[in-house]
Amino acid sequence: MSYKFLPLLFLGFFLNTKINENTIKGTSKTNSNKITTEKSVMLAENKVLSFEEKTELLYNEINAGDFTLPNLETFKNAFEGYSQLDNQGKVLNKVLTIVDFSFSSTKERMWVIDMENKVVLLQTLVSHGMNSGQEFAKYFSNENESHKSSLGFFITGETYVGKHGLSLKLDGQEYGLNNNARERSVVVHGADYVSKKLAQKQGFIGRSQGCPAVAPEVASKLIHTIKNKSVLFIYHPTRMYATKSKLVS
Repeated sequence: MSYKFLPLLFLGFFLNTKINENTIKGTSKTNSNKITTEKSVMLAENKVLSFEEKTELLYNEINAGDFTLPNLETFKNAFEGYSQLDNQGKVLNKVLTIVDFSFSSTKERMWVIDMENKVVLLQTLVSHGMNSGQEFAKYFSNENESHKSSLGFFITGETYVGKHGLSLKLDGQEYGLNNNARERSVVVHGADYVSKKLAQKQGFIGRSQGCPAVAPEVASKLIHTIKNKSVLFIYHPTRMYATKSKLVS
């Protein structure tokens, strides 16, 4: 063997070694990036969601069908109180009814949501108290003979047949806001003055003595759907309610 070829052999060996080292480093870097990406995905999947994030996810999963959804902010308040009452064992019928009094009475501002199947069952007109305002509800009370609507969370009670036909009793869950509901006879019932024709004619529907009244043709279906320990939430963005309520933050 000629010694003049030895330098060439050593050079070839050195270059081959460097190539292998770079290949190993490149593979190691690729694997490292892959592991980091997989860890990030796992962390995202296992992230502990905040209550607000869970609420938004639920909201986006609800099937409105031919109806619309309530405003997200209204739903957040409703779901927060619903969750607390459910955790307290007060909810037997997993239906959430939301009334949003920030809307005109000419709008379908009552929603009934099946919380287990995540679907809107009903959306309809609903009245407010005659002393709460005309087209819009602005004033609220927990006092007897005030003829005003009460805000907050209610648990639905038993049905009975009264002067308005089939009716549903309500038990207010918030002291100082609506706890006098049963004593005031604030109930869900049907009423002829809740109608689209009347809304078109005079610019607002008829008003009650404080009850969330609905159209007669809707009353029976609504009452049978929400009776027996479901949650009814009446919302208005008034500071008074937000300050006093212990069921919303």
